[in-house]
Amino acid sequence: MRYDSITEAIGNTPLVRIDPSVHGLGNIDLYAKLEMLNPFGSVKDRPAWHMARPHLEEAAGGDGTVVELSSGNTAKALALLAGLHGLKFKSVTNRMRVPEIKELLLLLGAEIEELPGQSECLDPTDTDDPLTRFHQALSEPGSRYLHTDQYFNPRNVEAHAAGTGPEIVKDLDGQAPDWFIACVGTAGSSTGVAQVLREHDPQVRVLGLVADKSDFIPGIRTIDEVHQVGLFDPATYDSLASVTSQEAIDGMVTLIRRCGLLSGPTGGAAYQGAVRHLASVDAGLAGTGRRQSAVFIVCDRAESYLSYVRQRRPELLGRARRGPSVSSLTDSEIRAEARVIGVEDARRWTAEGDPRPLVVDLRGPHAYAALHIEGSVNIVDEMFEELVRTGLPFSRRTPVLLACPVGEKSLRYAALLTRMGHPDVRSLAGGIVAWRDAGAPLTRE
Repeated sequence: MRYDSITEAIGNTPLVRIDPSVHGLGNIDLYAKLEMLNPFGSVKDRPAWHMARPHLEEAAGGDGTVVELSSGNTAKALALLAGLHGLKFKSVTNRMRVPEIKELLLLLGAEIEELPGQSECLDPTDTDDPLTRFHQALSEPGSRYLHTDQYFNPRNVEAHAAGTGPEIVKDLDGQAPDWFIACVGTAGSSTGVAQVLREHDPQVRVLGLVADKSDFIPGIRTIDEVHQVGLFDPATYDSLASVTSQEAIDGMVTLIRRCGLLSGPTGGAAYQGAVRHLASVDAGLAGTGRRQSAVFIVCDRAESYLSYVRQRRPELLGRARRGPSVSSLTDSEIRAEARVIGVEDARRWTAEGDPRPLVVDLRGPHAYAALHIEGSVNIVDEMFEELVRTGLPFSRRTPVLLACPVGEKSLRYAALLTRMGHPDVRSLAGGIVAWRDAGAPLTRE
């Protein structure tokens, strides 16, 4: 098979049946769409090329710069595409959370700018967010940047409506599956594929998977974050369900060890969410003689996420698990253990408490530098969890106020520290956003 350009190899990825002995569904055929086999390694190859192609063909050989608000696979694909056309690429994000991706982008020649955004996902309604201001500047006439705009560009959806969706139907002998299980990031793949499948069969059901609140799964947004994405339309999905990072890793390990698929955590989340949801459907089909089919996407490969796995499940990489982990707490345990304090009470506590609490800001360093509670200390949440693994990081005599962007991560850590024996640790309700919205003072570094 000969190509004149690597871009011709994008698409036409395999659809592989998962052995029923692995997933245990007796009446449902489960298939994995292997988008990890695109030439740049992920499902984002398709929209990256489709979005960038008009810009690249016009600007090839010039001095323009392709730019995208991305810290993952879209950035990787665009960096390679820009390089193919003699252009530069710039990745803008509030935080690079996966070290391997950051190092790979640097190897590809990308420029990385980390701005102090409130979340990993652009919120166009927050005019104070530096990411939003940057996004607005990119859209102004005369900008020197070639902006692909993955969160709002309809060509993101079109790439999957033209390729991924029709390929699934073709490989199922012209039939749409009964179920499509989709992890929701920019919502491009889930929207584009769902459109095509429902054109073939309006009865196709679509399950959208989002990350559990305050949890982190690369490439998947939380339910709050997906509502900030311009391409997200709730009508696309028959239902939405959350998955945890632990479930994502469990699914990832199953696909790798039982199916020979070198899936990353996003594919693992899709598999685990699919099996969990379809179990009740499968039970209902028992004895009826009817069979159904379901498809999920394996978005990318495992190699880029070894540090992600090492942090959450070190025993999988031959390392002993050290100390307690925030990811081990259930929602009911968090609600039972964590103490929450509102903004006004927190202001009085920090000003008049005897002793006054130590305020710990769990956000990234750029967000902290832009605006923070005066006198607070900045310990990024991943580093904070490493500290906690070795024992309580503070004296039990020191009261502690934990703050994060919206009060979700701080709630988990407050529960964990309380369980570890700290007598007075509280989570700031609504986080720094609530503090700011209440008009409470914030300072800049």
